[in-house]
Amino acid sequence: MSNRGLNWFDRFIPAALHIPPQEWFRAAIGALLALVVAGSACSYLFGSAATLHLMAPLAASTVLLFAVHSGALSQPWPFLGSYVCAAAVGISLHHWFGPGLMVASAALLLVILLMCLLRCLHPPGAALAVSLALADPSLAAMGIKVIEPVMLNALIVLALAVLYNRLTGVRYPKINVSHKASHATADQPASERVGVSPSDLDQALEEIGEFVDVTRNDLERIILATQRHAVQRSLGGITAAQVMSRDVQFATPDTTLEQAWKQLASHHLKNLPVLDDSGKLAGIISLSDLVAPAMAATRFSWRALFGRQKQVRLGQIMSEPVITVDSDRQAVELISLLCDQGLHCLPVLENGKVVGVVTQTDLIAALSQHLLAQERLAEAA
Repeated sequence: MSNRGLNWFDRFIPAALHIPPQEWFRAAIGALLALVVAGSACSYLFGSAATLHLMAPLAASTVLLFAVHSGALSQPWPFLGSYVCAAAVGISLHHWFGPGLMVASAALLLVILLMCLLRCLHPPGAALAVSLALADPSLAAMGIKVIEPVMLNALIVLALAVLYNRLTGVRYPKINVSHKASHATADQPASERVGVSPSDLDQALEEIGEFVDVTRNDLERIILATQRHAVQRSLGGITAAQVMSRDVQFATPDTTLEQAWKQLASHHLKNLPVLDDSGKLAGIISLSDLVAPAMAATRFSWRALFGRQKQVRLGQIMSEPVITVDSDRQAVELISLLCDQGLHCLPVLENGKVVGVVTQTDLIAALSQHLLAQERLAEAA
């Protein structure tokens, strides 16, 4: 067989799902529970005949809500909105024209247009519209009240999807989260000022001109993760241990405010790890942590006048818990911590002990040296 023929057959080979087997079972069990609970409640209130006629579209919806929970089609508004549209279109056409192939086809056409117009595209909604257009006499006799069992099923499945997904560690529904700068200003986070921006994504989606079944936030996460892996590969496996400063200046919980100021000033530091008596990290002190107590110490008080003012100890004002990294953490993973989260210092641990710190300066210097080395290699080649 020619290569052209083999390439044609290759199109039918399914792409890898990149979903672990435990996720298959998690989604299947959730969908089963939702269908059983919704079906039981609907059967009790509206009878088994009406319930069984509505189960097929509902089963398709459970696949989306439990197995494809990140998709744009699986979010609450597309799910609920499509069911409202399907109920209105399907039962109306059945009432006016009766069941038939052309009526079902018209229901499909109208519900797709209506779902697109209302931004609630959800494929099982089209199946529901066709089912209602072909409804048996028991279901058709309900008239517009058919929306009651339809929405009962939808609300039960949605409630269980939110509860079950959250309990099993899945964030659902997907909420568009805007990234804010760590300094509470109008600026974008530092990592987003260069590279792919939200406006770039909007323009790319418009150019594609097709529906993409992924939320924009998830699409952005995929792109950023891809960029991170590419940068990590190009950095050649540089780790925190290679970047960190090893001569760690530290304080203890009993260090006074005045001693901390002197230590920071003498070493030109902005942060001091605070270690307890066993040498374990208890907290961290930054210049901003010292400002308020220092200003309070300069205010007039009768205690200060008679020399009875208590010394402020770092144990009273240190920040805890502390964000730390292991010594084998990839340098590319430190970038977001030191840029977007506003941290100036990351203590590095080995076996629970502080063995170094990585500052913004350390990371910038290491990246600069790596880029220079890459440039020299490129020139030599």
